[in-house]
Amino acid sequence: MYKTLLRMMKNLLFGLVPVITFIMTSCAKGKGTEVSQPPVDTTTVHQVSQYLTKARETHSFITANLLTSYNSYRVNTTTDANSVFEWYSISQIYADAAMVGIGDSTYLPYMNKTFKWMNNMWDKTDPNGGYFAFAHLDGSASGGTKYVDDNSLTGMVYLEAYDVTTGADKDAYLNKAEACANWLIKSGLWDSSLGGGFWWNTEKPVKPTQTNGLALQLFLRLYKITGQSVYHDWAVSVNTWLSNKMYDSNTGLFIWQYDSTGKKYTQNFTYDNAIMVEAYLLYAAIMDDPGYLAKAQALGNAMNKTLWDGAHNVYVFNTGDLRVTPAWCGWGSQAMIKLYEADHNPSWLNYARGNIDAINVVLRDPNSKGYYQFAALDGAGRYTNMEGVDQAWMQRVQALLSKYK
Repeated sequence: MYKTLLRMMKNLLFGLVPVITFIMTSCAKGKGTEVSQPPVDTTTVHQVSQYLTKARETHSFITANLLTSYNSYRVNTTTDANSVFEWYSISQIYADAAMVGIGDSTYLPYMNKTFKWMNNMWDKTDPNGGYFAFAHLDGSASGGTKYVDDNSLTGMVYLEAYDVTTGADKDAYLNKAEACANWLIKSGLWDSSLGGGFWWNTEKPVKPTQTNGLALQLFLRLYKITGQSVYHDWAVSVNTWLSNKMYDSNTGLFIWQYDSTGKKYTQNFTYDNAIMVEAYLLYAAIMDDPGYLAKAQALGNAMNKTLWDGAHNVYVFNTGDLRVTPAWCGWGSQAMIKLYEADHNPSWLNYARGNIDAINVVLRDPNSKGYYQFAALDGAGRYTNMEGVDQAWMQRVQALLSKYK
C-alpha cells in the first residue's frame, strides 16, 4: 500500500497528545467582512511581479529535477525518485493551469501531456473507474487504495484546466472531471455511519473535513457547468454534513476528522479550512446564496485568528503542529486570494503575501530555487527533502498572487 506523506503525517498524529492549547473564540456574528491586519505591505510593485519570477523559477526547478521523459512527475529527488503520487502530479497540472490562466500559454503542453499520462493511474478494471494513488514513473504498477480527496482534487484541477483550454482538450478535461465525480458517487464511500460523509479512502479509516470539502467543491463546479441536478443534490448533502459534523461554532473553524470508531479529532489544519473557504465562496456564487460569502469571510477571519502566527507572519501546519510547509500552509494563501477576488478587501492579500514571503525565507533554497518540505517557524530543523507537491503549490500560489502584487 502506498500513501502520500500527508497521510503519513496525519496518521502520526492519531496518538499524539497536543502540547499546545489555543484559546479560541468565535468570530462575532455579522462581522464577516472585518479582517484583522498583518503588517501592511508598502513594497513598490514592479512591472514584472517578483512572484511571477519566482513561479517561473520554481517551474524551472521542477522540469530539471522532477519531470520525467514519460511526462509524469517523480515524488522527490531523494527518497522516492522512482514513484508517482496522484495528487502530486495533479497539483503540478493545477500549477501549470494557473500560469496559463494569467496568460502564459507555454505551460499548456506540460499540462496536457501530464493529463494524458494520468490515464495510467485510472482503474480500468472497475466499471466506475477512479484514480489509484500510486504508480511507477512509466505508469506501471498502479493499484491498491483509492482516495476520495485525491479524486476530488483531480476533478477540480481538471475543471480549472477546462477553464483555460479550448476544443477537444476542453471537452476531455470536463469528461474526466465528471468521471471522477461519478466514481465518488458510486464508490460506496458515502454511507450512514456518522450521519453521512465520505470516507477518506477505500479502506474507510476516517471521515475528514478536507476529503468532503474537496468533494463539495467538485460537485458545485460541475453543477455550474452542466446544470445537472445530481451534482446540486450531492453538493447540498455534503455541505449539510460538513456543517453539522465538522464545523466548530466555538472556534469558527472546521475540525480535522472522525475515525471509524466515532472518535473526534479536533485539531484545526490550515489547508482544511482554506478548502472550506473556497467551498463557501463557490456555494455563494453557484447556489446564489450571499450568506455563504459572509460564512467564507468569517471562516477566513477565524483562520487568521487561530492559524496565523503573527510573530512569523505565516500560517501554521495545524494547531497541534506548529511548523511551516509549502503545500499545506501555502493553501492558506490561495484561500486569501480567492477571498480578495470575491470582496476586494485588500487585507486578505496582505495575509496571502505575508505567508508566501515567510515560506520563501524559511523553506526556499536560494541556489536551486526549490522548496524543502518542513521546518519550524523560525527555520530550525529544516527537512532536506524537496517534495514535488510543494514545488507545484509554490508555483501555483505565486502565479495567483502575481496578478495583484
